[in-house]
Parts: sequence; C-alpha cells; structure tokens
Amino acid sequence: MTDCGCEKARKDLEEYLRNEVCRTAEADIRQHLENCPGCRDEALVSKTLTEVLARSCKEAAPEELRELVMVRLREVQATH
Repeated sequence: MTDCGCEKARKDLEEYLRNEVCRTAEADIRQHLENCPGCRDEALVSKTLTEVLARSCKEAAPEELRELVMVRLREVQATH
C-alpha cells in the first residue's frame, strides 16, 4: 500500500466518502487522509455538507411550493 497523494485523494474523495471505490483505493485514500491534514479537512467539509443536505432533504416542502411546482410542471407538459 502506498500513499496515493493529494491529487488522487481529492479526485476520488466523493466516491471514497460514499464507499464507491475498490478496497485498494479505499486503503490508499484512508492512509493519505490519516497523514495529510489538508485533505483530511477537505474530506470533513465534504462529509459534513453531504450530511446537512441529506437532513434538509428529509423535510417536506411547504404546500404552497408544492402547488406552484405542480402548476409549472403541468404548464410545461401541456406545451410538449
């Protein structure tokens, strides 16, 4: 196992955080993050942002907004 370097770690960071990289790449990126404060900070920001977005997507949209979206969708469908 070798340190993959900042460029490789950052390129594959999103896939790594979603557990979508092969085991070898996962181990290399994990090792890199353990030894690189800059990449580790970037991973923390990405992970935090993903968690915040996921929580906000669980809330239902206000009824007025839902109605406006449905009206607009019907308008678009009517023109096609």
